[in-house]
Amino acid sequence: MFTSINPATGEAGTPIPEMTADAVEARIARAAATFATWRVSSYDARTDLLERIAEAFEADKRRLAEIATREMGKTLSSAIAEVEKCAAAFRHYAQEGQSMLAPRSFETASGPAAARWLPMGPVLAVMPWNFPYWQVIRFVAPTIMAGNVGLLKHASITQGCAAAIEETIIAAGAPAGLFQNLAIRSDKVQALIDDPRIVAVTLTGSEGAGMKVAEAAGRNLKKVVLELGGSDPFIVMPSADLDKAVAQAVKARVQNTGQSCICAKRMIVHADVYDAFLERFSAAMRAVKAGDPMASDTDMGPLSSEEQRQTTLDQLAAIQQAGGRLLFGGEALPGKGAYMSAGVLVDVPIDHPAAHEELFGPVAMVFRADDIDAAIALANDVPFGLGSSVWTNDAAERERFERDIAAGMTAVNAMLASSPEAPFGGIKRSGHGRELGPYGLHEFMNLKTVFG
Repeated sequence: MFTSINPATGEAGTPIPEMTADAVEARIARAAATFATWRVSSYDARTDLLERIAEAFEADKRRLAEIATREMGKTLSSAIAEVEKCAAAFRHYAQEGQSMLAPRSFETASGPAAARWLPMGPVLAVMPWNFPYWQVIRFVAPTIMAGNVGLLKHASITQGCAAAIEETIIAAGAPAGLFQNLAIRSDKVQALIDDPRIVAVTLTGSEGAGMKVAEAAGRNLKKVVLELGGSDPFIVMPSADLDKAVAQAVKARVQNTGQSCICAKRMIVHADVYDAFLERFSAAMRAVKAGDPMASDTDMGPLSSEEQRQTTLDQLAAIQQAGGRLLFGGEALPGKGAYMSAGVLVDVPIDHPAAHEELFGPVAMVFRADDIDAAIALANDVPFGLGSSVWTNDAAERERFERDIAAGMTAVNAMLASSPEAPFGGIKRSGHGRELGPYGLHEFMNLKTVFG
């Protein structure tokens, strides 16, 4: 049984049975059968379905959001926004998907040729709890438009969200095998990847999970997309609008209670504005209100679980033992729930492993950089390369950051955020492949060249 624990109250949710091996087999068989017909469906049929699914998500956004808040603690307002973003993704692929799949013509020495995008088959998605709808839908929407079918293995603490996604898609009129949730444990994933009916796999999660999935996919010569951890830099230069940078730095660090792969985790500030930034940033972080995630005036809810809170507290203790100073916050709050206060760390030794880890909680590390070279070197001195945010009004500095920061994404004078329209993904130990945009649609398709 899967039983979620509300991290705000400690109360257990409704148990959800784990699927038997026979039930899983039946769903895989249904996926394969559905693909045989969906792969030849018209673009109009796919577009119409995506529009209906978008409408269904919008119509039921309050209920869906409440499930997420109860299961993993995000604020209700952010959960509603997440569901709305999912609807936007379905609508985006409905409106733009057909043009993304348009064939391209070529002239070769021996005559004309064309490249066509064709579906491949059932794709397995292994998804995390931190954005329990958005992580799934940014896979599902392009999957439907591509003519593929999807199978989901969701996190154990968000099985209610997983079931709700499947119910909503079916209620919108999708064929029964187009998207199916598999309520199973992580130890069952390898067998799914080994199954010849599943043609590819996508995972968002930890480095460890990514390595296991990539190893299994490699043995089976199957395509894999991985979106793993991040320790994103947030670089502030003297030419930046400091007030705006501070405001966005706080939001970037405490969104989702710091539990986002693209949260800004390391604030790298030029020496000329370091003191001013630290003073304003600290004041704003002290003002962050942790509380009831259902309340409209709450800035951040609890962490997803007591276990996740303890992991964060252990990381903070290790950083302090290595010489880092916790200026304030970063403490477990008393009473029920997995709450902790927002905090700021300084003087973290850059050569210590603690400076290279992903801190999945609402505490920021602030570093001083003497110049742009030092800022870029520090930004790149981690095993991750997911996202980054840079703050400058100098054109030459902007060019340097765009060119030299080793990351899959860079936001300039803005907080990094994902969008249905633009590709999302990282390099180094943050994974490979891309989600969203036309590139996310093409990842699990056969680019077939036709001559003549």
